[in-house]
Amino acid sequence: MQRWRGYDTVPSGFGRSVVTIGVFDGVHRGHQATIGHAVKRARDAGLQSVVLTFDPHPSEVVRPGTHPAVLTEPRRKAELIAELGVDALCVVPFTLDFSRLPPEAFVHDVLVEHLHAAVVVVGDNFRFGHKAAGDGALLRDLGRRWGFAVEDSPLVSSGDTVFSSTYIRACVAAGDVAAAAEALGRPHRVEGVIVRGDQRGRQLGFPTANFLTGTHTAVPADGVYAGWVIRGDERLPAAASVGTNPTFSGEDRRVEAHILDFDGDLYGERLGLELVANLRGQVKYDGIEPLIAQIKEDVAQTRALLNG
Repeated sequence: MQRWRGYDTVPSGFGRSVVTIGVFDGVHRGHQATIGHAVKRARDAGLQSVVLTFDPHPSEVVRPGTHPAVLTEPRRKAELIAELGVDALCVVPFTLDFSRLPPEAFVHDVLVEHLHAAVVVVGDNFRFGHKAAGDGALLRDLGRRWGFAVEDSPLVSSGDTVFSSTYIRACVAAGDVAAAAEALGRPHRVEGVIVRGDQRGRQLGFPTANFLTGTHTAVPADGVYAGWVIRGDERLPAAASVGTNPTFSGEDRRVEAHILDFDGDLYGERLGLELVANLRGQVKYDGIEPLIAQIKEDVAQTRALLNG
């Protein structure tokens, strides 16, 4: 997959394409359907498929302080998009000036002049241009003017629940990682560099890897989870804890994982943590012994779940 930073870096000889546009945070099942539609349409027509996305999240630029929790870091999002068979990923730096482009200018400058769009695939709720003034009807009008077709990709749902990034963020925030996984089509992953903690887990007999996560990472509700630590191509079973360690009067909220049957140095490595099941909420214990007994139970439960 080719990767471009800015639509002005698209190679001059790049031919006509099928383009789909969105933030695509999470690359969830709805996004997968839309991107998959674009990929199939491009292959059928002998064209290139392009995903056009934005960084940073538009809401943070337009309304500072409203950045939503991030389901997929840029590198991870690119990996997931590449796995869908996309030919090119164009990441547009989202600035205030860019946000002020009228809908017509956005379509002409980006889709027509640089990406040479033959087809544009969008979701049912697609909006574009300054103050989200553009909609599907306007896009079709502009397509007729400048020579591209517009195709809709229906929203994906389960029952009455439409899968969206907003819905998944709410699931993660509530600790419902099973519902998040259903909408994502895979477990929710938290990523971070492993840093030194208080070494308390090691003292208790259960050493943990402490994740330094990004500022806006979608971290699940406080509690204990069964999951997998992703280290390169390795998937290591782990019991993970999210919270403040109330038994020890902790204040900083942390994400840490005890990797089962592992003894090694992970400091400085960037790892992923995929959350499969919510085992229990965060509890403050009256002493060390009941805490150790509970951790043993958490580990046993994790082992049984992940081996099953």
